Amino acid sequence: MFFEWWRARAVRRVSCPRGPSNRAPFMGLLLGVLIGTSAWGWFGVYQPPSFFPIKTIVTIPEGATLSGVASILQKEQVVQSALAFRVFVTLFNSKEQIRAGDYYFNERLTLHEVAERFTHGEFGLESVRVTIPEGATTYQMAHIFEERFERFDTGEFLMLAEEKEGYLFPDTYFFLPNVSTSQILTTMERTFYERLQTLEEKIAAFGRPVHEVVTMASLLEKEAREYDERQIIAGVLWSRLQIEMPLQVDAVFGFIEKTDTFSPKYSHLESESLYNTYKNTGLPPGPIGSPSLEAIEAAVTPVETDALFYLHGRDGVLHIAHTYAEHLV
Repeated sequence: MFFEWWRARAVRRVSCPRGPSNRAPFMGLLLGVLIGTSAWGWFGVYQPPSFFPIKTIVTIPEGATLSGVASILQKEQVVQSALAFRVFVTLFNSKEQIRAGDYYFNERLTLHEVAERFTHGEFGLESVRVTIPEGATTYQMAHIFEERFERFDTGEFLMLAEEKEGYLFPDTYFFLPNVSTSQILTTMERTFYERLQTLEEKIAAFGRPVHEVVTMASLLEKEAREYDERQIIAGVLWSRLQIEMPLQVDAVFGFIEKTDTFSPKYSHLESESLYNTYKNTGLPPGPIGSPSLEAIEAAVTPVETDALFYLHGRDGVLHIAHTYAEHLV
């Protein structure tokens, strides 16, 4: 009796009709969520990283594999995902190879744009215009270059330029963003000697060594702006040198103190620096900045005078005097 009752109950359970299933709608919803999540994730890695390296150089070394390049780009925050970059390049740029070299970015790029740049060798290296003002010292130059070029090494520049003060021509230059410190120095020094050749005959006729001429020109660059005034001051300073009278040029103190200020205090006058033209006779050991070609020309074409003093009045006019008493008037 019990057995028959259990079998009948079991049969009823199996043959009991079911209502409509809720599983299909649930699976559809789950699939939609997965697809949406994947699409959103792909959209995320497709976009530029938040800290994309604008105004920065990214270097791809020779022989780097796709995997290696992808890792570099993720590390430098050029792309969100190294894997996404590899997949994108493989799917859409499979016939192209990554070009080694330095890449420069002016703006944020999507994954697609990055892939295009690196597979087509679009390095983005456009020349940067830099103007070095006349009279600039190597310290001032270093500051200018440091602000414009990511890879510029101030310490290296100052070390290499230590013996080149005055011989790095002040001009407007165009350098690529990945220019090296030594390339900058070489270009500026070469430009100096190229420009100096235009005055070769005048310098030879004047009869003074080039180093003395350039040093004098660097003083004139700071002491006056007008060419004719520089010629007059050159005449006064060369006359002082002939009688071994201190030059007493205030502009040297800006160089000694590494500042743009030329007005000396009494404490400056006692400086032990060899560039102190109040305490030492003769020219300074070397230039106090990079003179213009005009200042160099003024140095070798001085106005002949026996005046030993000069002064710019409050009206801006240059006055010269033969004696100290006249100078004080």
